[in-house]
Amino acid sequence: MAAAGALLVACHDVLAAEVAAGLTTAALDEVAEQFLRDRGGVPAFKGYHGYPATITTSINEQVVHAIPGHVAMAEGDIVSIDAGVVLDGWVADMARTHGIAPVSPLARRLMDATESALYRGIDACQAGGRVGDIGCAVQTEVEAAGFSVVRSLVGHGVGRSMHEQPQVPNFGSAGSGPRLEPGVVIAIEPMVNAGAPDVMVGDDGWTVASSDGTLSAHFEHTVAVTADGPRILTTAKSTEPVS
Repeated sequence: MAAAGALLVACHDVLAAEVAAGLTTAALDEVAEQFLRDRGGVPAFKGYHGYPATITTSINEQVVHAIPGHVAMAEGDIVSIDAGVVLDGWVADMARTHGIAPVSPLARRLMDATESALYRGIDACQAGGRVGDIGCAVQTEVEAAGFSVVRSLVGHGVGRSMHEQPQVPNFGSAGSGPRLEPGVVIAIEPMVNAGAPDVMVGDDGWTVASSDGTLSAHFEHTVAVTADGPRILTTAKSTEPVS
């Protein structure tokens, strides 16, 4: 899974360099699919429950699952890119939110708080702990920054399949939920709105957006529970080559 994670990080790095005003999200999707397939990866999202693309590209008030298309990104936008890959039968899942300069101070604070909350959640991912420890850590960080956690969407276990048990909410009480045992691998993915936590699903049946039209950000890592603490698998380091 670390090899799959390293490949996915490399793909995200390429996409980060491509994100720019005037580029369509469909063009980003083409870059992602070609990059993964050229290196032996299979896009985990494409065809999953009928999803038609390799990545999701959620802009501004869109929270997650927006389908890439002919929409061109613009200055001031924030763009959340989520992608998954299957490599040698193992899945990795990862998301980042990018700002296309100049972004507003609110957008910058939202992105910073969401990414910080992700790492707070990872720090709480300790063997012998509980899933609720993660959600509590994320929620505390987000709400201290004045933002809200989306509650109807959660993180999840990951391994041979995209979505496995346990569910990993981004809110909750410390000491609650399933126990975290060494060998468990989860996708921790705070989805954070600048306004209220409520969301709605668009007419395409996929795109989730904030109900009040406020900005949303999304960061995600695939993380293994080990006896020595959490291990982020979606890093550039791997014992296996990615090309």
